[in-house]
Amino acid sequence: MRTYTTSRHGQPNVSQLHYARQGVITEEMKRVAEREQLAPELVRSEVARGRMVIPANVNHVNLDPMAIGIAAKCKINANIGNSAVTSDEDTELEKLTVATKYGADTVMDLSTGGGLDAIRSTLIKHSAVPLGTVPIYQAVQQVDKVTDLTIEGFLEVIEHQAKQGVDYMTLHAGVLLRFMPYISKRKMGIVSRGGALMAEWMMHHHQENMLYTHWDRVCAILKKYDVTVSLGDGLRPGCLADASDEAQFAELGILGELTLKCWEHGVQVMVEGPGHVPMDQIEMNMKKEQEVCHEAPFYVLGPLTTDVAPGYDHITSAIGAAIAGWHGASMLCYVTPAEHLGLPNLEDVRQGVIAYKIAAHAADIARHRKGARDWDDAMSDARWKFDWNKQFALAMDPERAKEKHDATLSHDAFKTAEFCSMCGPKFCSYKNSQDVTAAWAKYVAETGAAGGALPESILAAKDSDVHAVIAAAAANHAPGELAAQAARERQVERKAMLAQKG
Repeated sequence: MRTYTTSRHGQPNVSQLHYARQGVITEEMKRVAEREQLAPELVRSEVARGRMVIPANVNHVNLDPMAIGIAAKCKINANIGNSAVTSDEDTELEKLTVATKYGADTVMDLSTGGGLDAIRSTLIKHSAVPLGTVPIYQAVQQVDKVTDLTIEGFLEVIEHQAKQGVDYMTLHAGVLLRFMPYISKRKMGIVSRGGALMAEWMMHHHQENMLYTHWDRVCAILKKYDVTVSLGDGLRPGCLADASDEAQFAELGILGELTLKCWEHGVQVMVEGPGHVPMDQIEMNMKKEQEVCHEAPFYVLGPLTTDVAPGYDHITSAIGAAIAGWHGASMLCYVTPAEHLGLPNLEDVRQGVIAYKIAAHAADIARHRKGARDWDDAMSDARWKFDWNKQFALAMDPERAKEKHDATLSHDAFKTAEFCSMCGPKFCSYKNSQDVTAAWAKYVAETGAAGGALPESILAAKDSDVHAVIAAAAANHAPGELAAQAARERQVERKAMLAQKG
């Protein structure tokens, strides 16, 4: 429980950015340092610089603080929420449970159906991860038509959700009136719900985006609760044909401007990125955002790298997400198998989270983040030792790993077997390789050859050197005798080890 936030209530600015600039290392920063294996001062300096955000509304008491930024591990977000067609409060709570169980670092409630307040309150109450929202959805729900939106009504919704404990909000303030003529050049126009709603309002009233016009008032609310801004990419490309076009980058320029405005107010901010991008354009997009938006954390949806795989877009997008994370994206918004088809169910959420945990982890390894590969090395050790239960425990999805193994070899005896159903006992490369290693050790022991008898590098080794050791060892033995003996001895040692483990 974050009881320590009570003393901050009522102050004009309680943001992590505000404290970091004053040289204060908050409890949230200390927790982030612990989770990320970073020095607390580094966390403070990154937050002060704007390269790291800690979404941590003072009213979200059950939150376990985390960080999004280039110095931290790559994070993933899971979108949940109902629609006017399906889902309810209990189902969305189940989705939250599934998402966090499998490793979502944040969750966004994108509900657009009924009971928005009840769903949001329940999710905040039960969530230890930051919760994000898109306030325009509730603002639109409270009027008859999108065109009836007013800035006063919009600001009321923002403050209402901030009081509830929402940690970050997607606000589509970069979709400007002058960009509208360029939308007609696109194959798929505006695919962001928030972006399309703002565009509709602007075109009806012939007025500028109300959030852009009143951005100072928005920031004044957010800093009272430490709500992080997630600058929405309302003109993100919805297909490969529209990727990296002038509309996308025109909006990005405005998001860079708004980033500086947020920092002037002492408000934490991250920037949302494109949704459909060919692989060869992803690196360029990541670098452009870093330059235009002053290195604020980049939060990307996918991106999807092909448009032709509905039902499998968790895969098409995880490919792009891994590349984006490698080249600097700080958080990856998951895509599920239901993308472009319908509202995700529990299994869709599970598959989406796992796909994106893979992408984020691969990005951490590629960026050489501290300890990133330790997990992989531990799995390799467990595989080499045929420690099936350890492999299950280390898996991103332990239940699925065990389920796949036990589908053909379910008996407990097979949890220590030196094979799986793919190769069987005769063709298992791990087992055969270990027998080869044991045989070589036997040859060396038999001849008394020192470990340094061969060159350290395989490139310098000669066949004659290896053959000499083998020939000397086998001179007084039948063909294959030493290798068979080594294999038997290895099995004896393995059985003793398993007995000791119990």
